[in-house]
Amino acid sequence: MKIIVCIKQVPDTNEVEIDPQTNTLIRTGIPVIINPDDKSAVEAALELREKIAGSTVTVVCMGPPQAEMALREALSMGCDEAVLVSGRKFGGSDTLATSTILSATLKKIGYDLILTGRQAIDGDTAQVGPQIAEHLGIPQVSYVEEITPEKDSIIVMRQYEDRYHKIRVKLPCLLTAIQDLARPRYMTVKGVSSAETREIRRMDYDDLSDILDAAAVGLKGSPTQVVRTYTKEPKAQGAILKGLTPDEAVDAIMARLHEEHLI
Repeated sequence: MKIIVCIKQVPDTNEVEIDPQTNTLIRTGIPVIINPDDKSAVEAALELREKIAGSTVTVVCMGPPQAEMALREALSMGCDEAVLVSGRKFGGSDTLATSTILSATLKKIGYDLILTGRQAIDGDTAQVGPQIAEHLGIPQVSYVEEITPEKDSIIVMRQYEDRYHKIRVKLPCLLTAIQDLARPRYMTVKGVSSAETREIRRMDYDDLSDILDAAAVGLKGSPTQVVRTYTKEPKAQGAILKGLTPDEAVDAIMARLHEEHLI
């Protein structure tokens, strides 16, 4: 089984800044990590490889050249191959453009099972994984908490509000992982040392131009328009009512709601 894991390098901080010209994140000079949900997906892929003979795990990351750090971390965890999708024409891509680029990449390298994180902590859209599946025309299951492989399909446990969905899905397919799916293993000294010298395959627009339309990538290919960015304002301190009977408390609350024109 050829397992592909799509990961994203994200800022390791809540103190992010926005470029006022493009309304995109400024990533220069900010510590970065593998997105937590994506790292759980990497671990789940490695565990599946241990259960299914002949399987391989390839990790794919779209980003600037420094995203190579995330790929080397994944290699040091035990992934077999790494692919960096990078190029100036891809800069400023929103979720639709990103999923278009990644789906073209996956068509090029091939796949049986695709894993992504549920969502990235710098965007929280949870859109890229499902969009990749739509571009590729394959089944998808989101919020996956457990994976059990079968001969030509897999059974997944999907987290759903107050219950679980148990779903059998045929390969090829795409799954989006939550952090509870797998606890990422620690990197070993041998793994880190080996990863530093491993070759990372690089793909840019020219490598995908027979599949991609230049108008569908980067800022030009991104229909999402950020009108304004701002810091969430802190809420005012609430009022605490003490020493009241239940009836008095109800009267006081109702009076306050009337005062604020809420009822």
